[in-house]
Amino acid sequence: MKRYALIQHLQEYGCYLLREGANHAIYINPANNKQSAVGRHTELDNILCKKICKQLEIPAP
Repeated sequence: MKRYALIQHLQEYGCYLLREGANHAIYINPANNKQSAVGRHTELDNILCKKICKQLEIPAP
């Protein structure tokens, strides 16, 4: 899955960028205060995308 597609999915469910790290961007779900790191690669593995969504407690794309 493309990184920008995952970020759009996260934003649709109310998640937003908390901060930019050196190698990752940290996204937070304000509904439950859960955080997850999203790598800077242009292409992310589908299993990783599902794991990020599970950490943020939103449906997988």
